[in-house]
Amino acid sequence: MTLAAPCTYMRLDPASGELAASVLDGCRAGDARALRAFVVRYQGLVFAFLSRAVGAGPHVEDLAQEVFLRACRALPRFDGAGPARPSTWLLTIASRLVIDARRKRRIPVEPLEPDAVGSASDTPETERRRIEIGRAVLRAAAALPDDQRDAFVLAEFHGLDTKELAQVLSIPEGTVKTRLYRARERMREMLQRVWEDR
Repeated sequence: MTLAAPCTYMRLDPASGELAASVLDGCRAGDARALRAFVVRYQGLVFAFLSRAVGAGPHVEDLAQEVFLRACRALPRFDGAGPARPSTWLLTIASRLVIDARRKRRIPVEPLEPDAVGSASDTPETERRRIEIGRAVLRAAAALPDDQRDAFVLAEFHGLDTKELAQVLSIPEGTVKTRLYRARERMREMLQRVWEDR
């Protein structure tokens, strides 16, 4: 699956930043322009989550394509007026595909993308240290158990709150809090030496 080019048909809901209900209605009706707008609007979100959850590689494109195929088939049943936003609904589909793929061992689990490390700096020494810290964070996140890693990535990189995480991961909010707490504690332990070297 290649990234779709920008689309002029895309209309967003000003309050939520999600696709407008009229575009989602067009998707349900099979309108090609609406479906293109749907993919264009959410492809970055889906690719980012999948890359962070399973590591970069060709398997990310395969999984992203499957996310959008499943979403398009399920769009007639998606209630845009319900509690789920299209973005969290897509992340739910993506997270379930990741879990299934891990179970079937169809994908290699790799460290998070090194591109996630910032590149702006004041001095070469500051830049070197920033890259070093960024790589340490990525290695630590990659070492988390899958369930903790998914919760951590969705919370820290995608900004989902506890309620949204519970919805996306299909677990109770208490379990979300536990996974995030454990993930953050493990990250803190694994990164202790990096912080001490500062």
